Amino acid sequence: MNKGINTAQAIPAPAAQKSAAGYKTVKRPNWFKRFVKRSFDLFSSGCAIVVLLPFFCLFTPVVAIAMKGNPFFVQKRPGKDGKIFSLIKYRTMTQAKDKNGNLLPDEMRLTRFGRIMRKLSVDELPELFNIFFGQMSVVGPRPLLVQYLSLYNDYQKQRHLVRPGLTGLAQVSGRNGISWQEKFDKDIEYIEKMSFFFDMKIIFLTAVKVLRREGINQEGQATMEFFTGNEDNRAPSKTEEDACLSAHMSEKGAK
Repeated sequence: MNKGINTAQAIPAPAAQKSAAGYKTVKRPNWFKRFVKRSFDLFSSGCAIVVLLPFFCLFTPVVAIAMKGNPFFVQKRPGKDGKIFSLIKYRTMTQAKDKNGNLLPDEMRLTRFGRIMRKLSVDELPELFNIFFGQMSVVGPRPLLVQYLSLYNDYQKQRHLVRPGLTGLAQVSGRNGISWQEKFDKDIEYIEKMSFFFDMKIIFLTAVKVLRREGINQEGQATMEFFTGNEDNRAPSKTEEDACLSAHMSEKGAK
């Protein structure tokens, strides 16, 4: 059973991983900020789900046809305090393999329809249900892979002091176009500055980013590269959907 990770105390990151944020230790937001934030999340996600219900009913079969199977990308992610939940998105990549049974490169599996969904951020819409049920927030650090938990230093672990978000400060500061260290710095900065009006600003900037279609992919790749930790361990580059499929195959083989 996953007990989460300890984010109560954070110490500076090693000098080799010096952060632009200055290794600052942030405190968990007070109860009033958490109450206002959760109230907004519940109200906004509930209204959005009701308004978009016809869209979900019509669009989901279209994704299923385009992806030739399951339209949803479901994966375990760490949330607040590192507690694990199931994130749900629309699938944008097929599971096409070569003759040896290996997944084809990202750019070959990412369909034209999937690219359009990513550019418009439509693939993220099912996460509204994660927000409604309290697993996520509208604004916060993006939920990353469970595999990353053991790779974080104490500075980076602070991103789990709050619920992960549908969008966040890192997303409006470059999304997948910035480095991992810059992402972590923006996550910590968000927690430090978190307020209702700051969230409204990020939501507005998110809408602008979506309209301009900026920062969708990291340069030279179809998706963001796999986080290999704070040591030069040179783990092979993967994507979130690759990791999801690998975990699924491992579970299937264990049965």
